[in-house]
Amino acid sequence: MVRNNSNVFSMRLKIARKAKKLSQERLGILAGIDEASASARMNQYETGKYAPDLLMATKIAEVLEVPVSYFYTENNLMAEIIVQLQFLTELQHKEVLEFIHKINQ
Repeated sequence: MVRNNSNVFSMRLKIARKAKKLSQERLGILAGIDEASASARMNQYETGKYAPDLLMATKIAEVLEVPVSYFYTENNLMAEIIVQLQFLTELQHKEVLEFIHKINQ
C-alpha cells in the first residue's frame, strides 16, 4: 500500500493515463495545460514531484473518465470499486448502499 497522497495520486494517474493510451503531453493538453508545458507538468504529477490542486485533478479525472476520488484512495480494491460505481445509475447506487448496510449489520 502506498503511504502518502502524492505517491497515491501519481501511481493512479499513471495507471489511468496508460489505460486510456494517452501520452503525458496529450493528457495535459486535454486537461487544459498549455502545450509548451503540458508534458513536463504531467511528468511532475506522475513522478510525485508536484501534486495538482483539486481543480486540475478534477480536469484530469474528467479526461481519463475516472472519479477524482480514484486518485486519492490508498486501497487498490477500493479504487477499483470507485471506478466501477461511476457506471451505475442512481437507483443502482442506492441498491449498492442498501446491500452494504445489510452486510454490515
